[in-house]
Amino acid sequence: MNHTTSTQAARLREQFIEHRARLRDVATRILGCPHRADDVVQDTFIKIAEVPDDFDIKQPVAYLYRIVRNLAIDRHRRSAFECDVFTEEEDGLDVHQEGDSPEAIAISRQYLSMIGRALEGLPARTRRAFELYRLSGLTQREIAAELNISTTLVNFMIRDALACCRNLLQNEPELAGS
Repeated sequence: MNHTTSTQAARLREQFIEHRARLRDVATRILGCPHRADDVVQDTFIKIAEVPDDFDIKQPVAYLYRIVRNLAIDRHRRSAFECDVFTEEEDGLDVHQEGDSPEAIAISRQYLSMIGRALEGLPARTRRAFELYRLSGLTQREIAAELNISTTLVNFMIRDALACCRNLLQNEPELAGS
């Protein structure tokens, strides 16, 4: 490790500290929540701590803003997905609480079972991309690297898996009547 590369890594961390408040503002504008923005900024610091010493960053400030933007967008998409898949038209109607009736619990389990069946019907690579994104919390870029495919393909695979789950849930007869 030479002195120049070590200096670049230190310079990136210094730039992060100097621009932290503005990075948080960027994340807040995307997410609409300062607490979630703080999480994104923290995730950004973790990402830059993992940057290899030999990684040549020509514009460290732009690099930091890009990381924050990408992480905030990923978090926003994940949140929107959760709202699409896991909530009904009337928010909170089927949210499990300690006082839920056995019937409500059974219906929730049937929904989960249906989603599991929908995912089983997907091609293995599509299902794996969806699981890595939704369950493991990996970014689309990380999934693309793991599966050795493009991020665009990952995006399409996640979209297809989500559409499959939605279609199955929308086309099933009402569970409560079964």
